[in-house]
Amino acid sequence: MRARILAEENRKWWTLASVAFALFMIMLDNTVVNVALPSIKKDLGISLSSLEWVVSGYALSFAVFMLTGGKLADMFGRRRIFVIGLLIFALSSLACGLATGAAFLIIARVIQGVGAALMLPATLSIITATFPPKERGTALGIWAGVSALALAIGPLVGGLISEHIGWNWIFYINVPVGFIGIAAALLVIRESKDTSHEQRLDAPGLLTSGVAFFAFVFTLIESSRFGWTSATTLGLFALGALGIAAFVAVESKQRLPMFDLALFRNATFVGANVVALLVTLAMFGVFFYISLYMQDIRHYSATRAGATFLPMTLLIIFVAPIAGRFSDRLGSRGLMTAGMSLTGISLLVFAQLEPHSSFWVMLPALIVGGAGMALVMTPMTAAAMSAVPVDKAGVGSGMLNTFRQVGGALGIAVMGAILSNRQAAELHAGATRVEAFMSGLHAALYVGAGVAFGAALVAAVMVRSHAIGQTAPRDIAVVAEEAA
Repeated sequence: MRARILAEENRKWWTLASVAFALFMIMLDNTVVNVALPSIKKDLGISLSSLEWVVSGYALSFAVFMLTGGKLADMFGRRRIFVIGLLIFALSSLACGLATGAAFLIIARVIQGVGAALMLPATLSIITATFPPKERGTALGIWAGVSALALAIGPLVGGLISEHIGWNWIFYINVPVGFIGIAAALLVIRESKDTSHEQRLDAPGLLTSGVAFFAFVFTLIESSRFGWTSATTLGLFALGALGIAAFVAVESKQRLPMFDLALFRNATFVGANVVALLVTLAMFGVFFYISLYMQDIRHYSATRAGATFLPMTLLIIFVAPIAGRFSDRLGSRGLMTAGMSLTGISLLVFAQLEPHSSFWVMLPALIVGGAGMALVMTPMTAAAMSAVPVDKAGVGSGMLNTFRQVGGALGIAVMGAILSNRQAAELHAGATRVEAFMSGLHAALYVGAGVAFGAALVAAVMVRSHAIGQTAPRDIAVVAEEAA
């Protein structure tokens, strides 16, 4: 009996290692490609607009299919969908590396995003189904730390591979890693799924949510090209709003909806999702435009610019698991409120940058921002997942990650619009290019700080103890036995 308990305990952590291994690969792909874009452009001879879609196509399909991936994982088995997503990701990575033109590469990247959208919600729902509440925060902290590590070293890895081996290998390396991940998943992850009496796919819900998220994310990606007040932008936003309204109408009438709208009556679930959107809105734009500052104003190389963010990311890696343990004991509200407040302060410090500021001027902002992000990400995830019954963990995870993806796209679009408008006004008034960029960057950072402080208020008001709205998880052995 003791040996069996020990084996189950070890299996939990091997399961976490398996999903973290695959998570590292898909999160690495979010940033590793950016540094290789000049090499891809030169080698394939593709236009700038096509090059943008090498990045945007992945982000779009990733966001649009996230909720679908979560539902499929709950319905057909989390391990099964995780493995299928990993297989799609690995094979489409091979196609990316073999691409000889823009169209082929963009299509392969879109398919790669679909694979990631199947995998990511499954990683969270597998952790939720595997770990009891008292250990879940710690497991989610490790999950968040691995994610941060991948995002941090992406620019470094991308720079080294593209400079010394070739941009194709950024994608080729995913193939053996993907198949190792598949083998590990089949060996150590127990199957789990929604074991409700009746199950069906809910095509109307999937269709309406897909249309809504596609319209919103596509518009945010292309807003700078169309213009915020153009008929195309306004029409697509209207389509997104209609899609959301149709989704709510369809799900409220479904006998077996894909997403239980009653979750939106849970203040903790709503608060965690709103914070997920706001924190990525505030920070993704910062990463993007501070990187531009480093490369265009300070003339850092892409690899050096990526390395500059390491203090922030290392703090996230080490502090996130600790924050997870504290969220298990104390709940998430205080940690999220403190974390978003620190994030806002870090953005105010970033807003003091000047054209010739050194790394040491940026370091305090990087340290405070890293601590703030670490205190937010794990407790936020723990709060959202604790509000969702374990049987519905895939859909809950899909919704949370969709909010994060939309927030990231919104952050780049909104911060870009603020920066561009201020920059244009300054240039018109006679400022130099550098002065105009810095004025726009400062304005965007101040807005980002305001968003972060707003998210701190949301966390303080809406997030409650994990005990509220939490459904006790069913014993994993029972779930596995029923799924077999």
